[in-house]
Amino acid sequence: MSGTGAGKNGITYADAGVDIDAGNALVDRIKPAAKRTERAGTMAGLGGFGALFDLKAAGYSDPILVAATDGVGTKLRIAIDTGLVDGVGIDLVAMCVNDLVCQGAEPLFFLDYFATGKLSVDHAARVVEGIAEGCLRASCALVGGETAEMPGMYPEGDFDLAGFSVGAMERGGELPRDVAPGDVLLGLASDGVHSNGYSLVRKLVEISGLGWDAACPWGAGTLGAALLTPTRIYVRPALAAIRAGGVHALSHITGGGLSENLTRVVPGADIDLDAWDLPPVFGWLQQTGGIEAAEMLKTFNSGIGMVLAVAPERAGALTELLRAEGETVIQLGTVTDSGKVTYRGRLS
Repeated sequence: MSGTGAGKNGITYADAGVDIDAGNALVDRIKPAAKRTERAGTMAGLGGFGALFDLKAAGYSDPILVAATDGVGTKLRIAIDTGLVDGVGIDLVAMCVNDLVCQGAEPLFFLDYFATGKLSVDHAARVVEGIAEGCLRASCALVGGETAEMPGMYPEGDFDLAGFSVGAMERGGELPRDVAPGDVLLGLASDGVHSNGYSLVRKLVEISGLGWDAACPWGAGTLGAALLTPTRIYVRPALAAIRAGGVHALSHITGGGLSENLTRVVPGADIDLDAWDLPPVFGWLQQTGGIEAAEMLKTFNSGIGMVLAVAPERAGALTELLRAEGETVIQLGTVTDSGKVTYRGRLS
């Protein structure tokens, strides 16, 4: 017998677990969300083989491109287990664009990668609509992405996310620059745990004996919902401060906490722990695990999501500007030449 076997017993891609129609339905569903994120420089919508962006139309004359990529980490596990997936897209954008702005760059556009075993259009659309919301908060365009349906690679209901952002700055605008001992460190408050340290968070919740649907021990709602509070996006206030002048460096406080992230951009730092109150979520985590302050400060953001090193004579004006932009600003201490981050006071 000859032939291709494409008769009544022929196998289709759908039989193998991949539903192309569902993928097309998802693209149609998310097009309005992506369109809301269009900004100067955007040249095409979703659906092409690639996305075009016009740097000249975005206002740049001699641009340097800056790129960043990240994920959400095991915070995604909580989102999957609770079904509360609407905010992790904001986290995904935040983890990329908050890094970009630390280089002095304005985020311009974003792409996402969503991978799952079997595509649920509604589930995936909620995630991507969260990504679009994150892009709106960062004033960058969602220009494309990839939805990968991969049977056998993920257990039912599981998915993974990655994000990619590109920004730009005019040549000569790179940060850090001109950092010097005596520069003032201004901390911007976090909205919670953000998107780092969740393997430890999940272990601590296990120790506590509480379920994700238990009442939150430190606030309203459920424990799961509280721990899924999205990462704060600092792009607009940070860019406003950079453009106002006097900002020498920015540090996004992610994995490694204050202890490790500050020395990526400054030669050393002296931090006054009495300058801010430890947010209740971190107090609960610390108490549940009997965690030492030093471990808290090198694992979690401990209430400080972004730090700016600024010229001393500009600290007052920049504090006012950042507060006008909606940020809670804490004067943390100063830049030193010690080669490390030192602390005084008590984390409480």
